[in-house]
Amino acid sequence: MNLVIQSPHAISDSHLRPLAALARSRATQRADDTLLRLVDADPLQRPDIDAYCGAHALDYAYVEPNAKLADFGLVAMDMDSTLITIECIDEIADFCGLKAEVAAITEASMRGEIKDFNESLTRRVALLKGLDASALERVYDERLKLSPGAERMLEGARAAGLKTLLVSGGFTFFTERLKARLGLDYTRANTLEIVDGKLTGKVVGDIVNADEKARTLVDTCAKIGIDPKRAIAMGDGSNDLKMMAEAGLSVAFRAKPVVRQSASVAFNFVGLDGLLRLF
Repeated sequence: MNLVIQSPHAISDSHLRPLAALARSRATQRADDTLLRLVDADPLQRPDIDAYCGAHALDYAYVEPNAKLADFGLVAMDMDSTLITIECIDEIADFCGLKAEVAAITEASMRGEIKDFNESLTRRVALLKGLDASALERVYDERLKLSPGAERMLEGARAAGLKTLLVSGGFTFFTERLKARLGLDYTRANTLEIVDGKLTGKVVGDIVNADEKARTLVDTCAKIGIDPKRAIAMGDGSNDLKMMAEAGLSVAFRAKPVVRQSASVAFNFVGLDGLLRLF
């Protein structure tokens, strides 16, 4: 395997020899100041590489030597804390003075401590009852920011011929705006019920939980005529694990420990465009 080492900052030459020795690699290639490729690295050395890279704020990934981004046909992304930097429901709750309470439930759910995502979402949405729907617009306009490298990653994926899917346990209010803004091909999310300009504290229709995320990835692959193993899935929370398990390549982005441990690749420091630099 090739071992790709990335950093948002220049990687010092002092890392070259220790990494090559730990990886048992026969050659080191420096693509630029922020990327190293170690040729013929031994994947059994992963624990040592993981410890070294964690200590030095480096991201690493084992990649097949001839792998290309164009080998894939779909990149599927979670929204909250993956494509964007915020958890939308936490920011909505801030407008009714309940951010801390809602954020605590969100965090426990994403870490896998609350096993029933439906219950977690239902509890949080119920706390929003009576809030003026204009708060959604304010969250989008004032607080929603794309994660570092998001637009570059999407441009690179499209250039390589991949379709794009945004699949979220969050809300259509945000996914539909991001679809239009970023030119995404497909989206799937929950719909907040709004009556007379106010949130009712309910979700309309089936909840997009872990099973539904996985099903959406598989169905989208069928729609575009590819095997799910030709999909890339990116996420950060426990409700992304089933979707990531269906994909051929899974990327944990600044993710909870349970997700980092299960993913093919974890980006803890670089942006989403780190995906392009693996190949």
